[in-house]
Amino acid sequence: MMVDSVKEARDRGVLGSVRPFAGFTRTGVVWADGHEEAVDAVIWCTGFRPALSLLAGLGVVQPDGRVTTAGTRATALPGLWLVGYGSWTGFASATLIGLGRSAKATVHDIQAFLVPAQAGQA
Repeated sequence: MMVDSVKEARDRGVLGSVRPFAGFTRTGVVWADGHEEAVDAVIWCTGFRPALSLLAGLGVVQPDGRVTTAGTRATALPGLWLVGYGSWTGFASATLIGLGRSAKATVHDIQAFLVPAQAGQA
């Protein structure tokens, strides 16, 4: 959504985009050219339909087609959060109003996840 804050971040050079990656590894992503990149956190958001096929190789998608979560955090893979998947990732999280609450909680969860890792690197 190209709202003013997104436009401003893009104009400042702190927000950019890259083509979608080809897949996940247990520690990051694989790009179309085959190179792997480690990532600290991934927020996997649904669009009009759940798209979980890229997560299949990680062993996190259950037979019922869902990813087991605690809030929006995937319980089987540290560093993976799912946002917008309806009742299984937060009350009304598939709606714009519910998504806002869910996204705010996700930001706090990711901050708590990342801060201990960063403190150990200082």
